[in-house]
Amino acid sequence: MSTASERPAVPEWLVAPEDANALVSGVWPDAAVRDDHGVLHLGGVAATDLAAQFGTPLYVLDEDAVRARARRVREAFESAASRHDGAVRVYYAGKAFLSTEVVRWVTAEGLRVDVASGGELAVALAAGAEPSRLGLHGNNKLLPEIDTAVRVGVGTIILDSLVEIERVAAAAAEAGTVQDVLVRVNSGVHAETHDFLATAHEDQKFGFALTDAAAVVARIREHASLRFVGLHCHIGSQIFGTAGFAESAARLVEVHAELLAGGDVPLLNLGGGFGIAYTTNDDPTPIEALADGIVDAVARECAGRGIPLPELAFEPGRTIVGQAGVTLYSVGTVKPVRVSDDLERRYVSVDGGMSDNARPALYGAHYSARIASRTSPAAPALSRVVGRHCESGDIVVDAEYLPGDVAPGDLLAVPATGAYCYSLASNYNYVPRPPVVAVAGGTARLIVRGETVDDLLARDVGVVRSSPEGSA
Repeated sequence: MSTASERPAVPEWLVAPEDANALVSGVWPDAAVRDDHGVLHLGGVAATDLAAQFGTPLYVLDEDAVRARARRVREAFESAASRHDGAVRVYYAGKAFLSTEVVRWVTAEGLRVDVASGGELAVALAAGAEPSRLGLHGNNKLLPEIDTAVRVGVGTIILDSLVEIERVAAAAAEAGTVQDVLVRVNSGVHAETHDFLATAHEDQKFGFALTDAAAVVARIREHASLRFVGLHCHIGSQIFGTAGFAESAARLVEVHAELLAGGDVPLLNLGGGFGIAYTTNDDPTPIEALADGIVDAVARECAGRGIPLPELAFEPGRTIVGQAGVTLYSVGTVKPVRVSDDLERRYVSVDGGMSDNARPALYGAHYSARIASRTSPAAPALSRVVGRHCESGDIVVDAEYLPGDVAPGDLLAVPATGAYCYSLASNYNYVPRPPVVAVAGGTARLIVRGETVDDLLARDVGVVRSSPEGSA
């Protein structure tokens, strides 16, 4: 984790904007606009109204943006596969953000759902998702999770270790069923991303070495209660471009071809990890170009080996919900700090922080911000948006140019927070997690209730509670 003192005062890519009120296209939801009074509107609802009704901090999710992105991603991969007479499955990676409403949105748009724990599985099932259209991930699936997944009929379980082969086989045999499984492998392709986000190198907790795949699959095929359906590989997160995916696909197809000698291998899952724009420094590859490039690469490798193109699967998460989310905060204090003889930075403290967005502390992630309650004619001033937690690394937006008159009481909006913010939220410093509100068509509705201090105290068995009047 990098600390504030280790970060450059002004990143090389950050340029003072002509207008510190402007909403940068590609970072904010497409429907985000300001009204004649300068108030930010999300999904047709004024940010000031949202804050007044639900309080701050507040996660706001644009339902139409999520649905539109889900459709666009599905159609992009379906179109790419159809050019090669192929088929494709698109799973929504629930770890990015999961609630019953979001599951209903993405499944209504034709996506399957990928879950990574018993809790996520429970949410998907509670939302009415068809179990056969779910995939279960995890490097250490608990026995009750495996039993539940097999019992309810989860479509595919992604195996991550030798012991899981035996555990899933035993659960399937006990249930009297044959469970479809994939084998997660590490292709050795290192995504150009943060070390903790790159998940296809060898020295990490996920998956098998590609060289071990044949032996692992042979062991699976010895179990009558398991059906091996394919390989799975995820090379990382927040990836731009297709080069890494193409190289990984080439290595996977080589092993895929070898496995065909022992039986059918109908599926190849290439994971997700497609990047989005958090700031003006990010230039994500359009999903259509990604889909075409990746599918073309797999088809080329298959044709070169004289084997049929398997059904392909992908697991986008961030690219579905990331840009659709905006977090609203209230400004509490503004403190000018002299960084050097010729540079002053304003520390803008808000009422949330690393408990509702851990990514800057975990990964050194960058975000942008705008005043949401008004526009300002003031000149842009270098600012750092920080949280209220007792940590120097509690940074929400490391470097941004906000209007120089940003002041206590202003409403601040941070875009591109739909993915991995609520999912990673904590109660650090005993701060309750914020609510999540969906906006669409000028209306807002609560989809995840916010916590209260009473909720937190209710879990503390040492809290003395008074007995109801008249009880013994």
